Amino acid sequence: MESTRVAIVALSLLLAFGSSSAKVEEENPEFWRSQARKTLQSALDRKLNTNVAKNILFFLGDGMGITTYTAARILKGQLQNQTGEETVMTMDTFPNVGLAKTYSVDFQIADSAATATAYLCGVKTNLNTIGVSAAARNGVCKTQKGNEVTSILKWAKDAGKSVGIVTTTRVQHATPATSYAHSASRKWYSDADMPDSAKKEGCMDIASQLLKNTDIDVIIGGGRKYMTPKGTKDPEYPMDYSSRGKRRDGRNLINEWQSLKTGKVAHYVWNKTDFNAVDPETTDYLMALFEPGDLRFEAERDPSMDPSIVETTEKAIRILQKNPKGFFLLVEGGRIDQAHHAGRAFMALHETVAFDYAIAKGLELTKEHETLTIVMADHSHPFTFNGYPFRGQSILGKSPLWATDMLPYTTLMYGNGPGHKITNGKRPDIRNVDTKTKDYVQLSAVPTESATHSGEDVAVLARGPMAHIFQGVHEQNYIAHAMAYAACVGADLRHCQGQTEPPVVHTTFTNDRNGSSGAHGLAALLSSLLSVLVAHTLLM
Repeated sequence: MESTRVAIVALSLLLAFGSSSAKVEEENPEFWRSQARKTLQSALDRKLNTNVAKNILFFLGDGMGITTYTAARILKGQLQNQTGEETVMTMDTFPNVGLAKTYSVDFQIADSAATATAYLCGVKTNLNTIGVSAAARNGVCKTQKGNEVTSILKWAKDAGKSVGIVTTTRVQHATPATSYAHSASRKWYSDADMPDSAKKEGCMDIASQLLKNTDIDVIIGGGRKYMTPKGTKDPEYPMDYSSRGKRRDGRNLINEWQSLKTGKVAHYVWNKTDFNAVDPETTDYLMALFEPGDLRFEAERDPSMDPSIVETTEKAIRILQKNPKGFFLLVEGGRIDQAHHAGRAFMALHETVAFDYAIAKGLELTKEHETLTIVMADHSHPFTFNGYPFRGQSILGKSPLWATDMLPYTTLMYGNGPGHKITNGKRPDIRNVDTKTKDYVQLSAVPTESATHSGEDVAVLARGPMAHIFQGVHEQNYIAHAMAYAACVGADLRHCQGQTEPPVVHTTFTNDRNGSSGAHGLAALLSSLLSVLVAHTLLM
């Protein structure tokens, strides 16, 4: 009780004296009234854009939940010597906002594979599977066949548009892979990652599908080692064995890709110098793989070797926009998620700020009347923003109000993850610890090797043609259908044909291979549970 009274007195003193960061004009009621009037008038003046979208610019912040979004806004402002809270992110300027429900068919809390299948292919599915319906089983090749579902990237390509993927992860990772691949396991990056049974049954690794399934014009990210034969030295890290090629089939997919593009202006690059030399005006195809695996975090990126997500986004758009029929581009800020898994808020927020700058570049290079731009997350993380920090206090700092154990705590923490630091029933004393460094791991309530995902809805932000149809609370798989409708790609072409009734689509429901109807048999549940236990740390 005594510690509680001390905490209450401390809070009262904090509130009484306030913060010196408060701006004088904010004490005047007219400041807020005037601001609100301008915002209201802007909303009243807004006209619906009902054009057919020539282009779709789709930005996916992997793991960018609402807490991450808010905290990154503050960080972005503080990096510009502002208090931060009032900062306007590029994302904040999108006038149409909705929410997406992220659960998968088999789990309350999904992974990036199941969610990507929802928002790219328009179909919800099971954990760990990509580009297949929920009739497929995690890791079971034979259940994949006949249950493949295609993505909006393919629908756009089939409609004559140019298409591309840009990511800060490996290009074979769950999010980008779902745009072109069908796999009963998200982990089948190369043939070396597949069980022999899956290969015998005819399933193909994700890297091979990158070349086979859809003719993608621009491919930018990491993942060199999944493209080359086992033991192939990496051009950047020739002495690092972990960076060497992994393929057991002897194929060099980079060389194969170049051969497939004979007669076209196609460039393969792995460093920034060669990347900068690529002329978008004369380039038909670009494959840029800057790392053996995932790209480096923005805070650790070597600008002389690897371009930023802003630079890769710009290059992709300049190549794709030459097509008079338009383009579809997926841009993924993929390492937001990976930083959260490691409990490193600094890295996650800096990745999000970089992602926001890429969105700004995308808007700068396109025209709103013809380009539908979407920003959303696939899922969230157990990431909390708490305490009573003063206005303008570092988002990576500590709450000025200590806990009842008379120890400080950080404003940002995790519900679970590697930052569990309870020893003999006590939290560590962080009074003399710098919590603002890139390597600091925030405290978590529950010890797990890797922080999990969380299951709350994620924001969907839209601007451009038909952006208003993204308002509201929707199932995540609705996003693919809404984008396709706006651009007149895929099965529903009413928007460019003047129709009002939905097309009639005849489907046949078939039992799964075990004879049970639907996707919720006991075997499916056990398979999914096993996948979580085995692959928990890989869920990104």
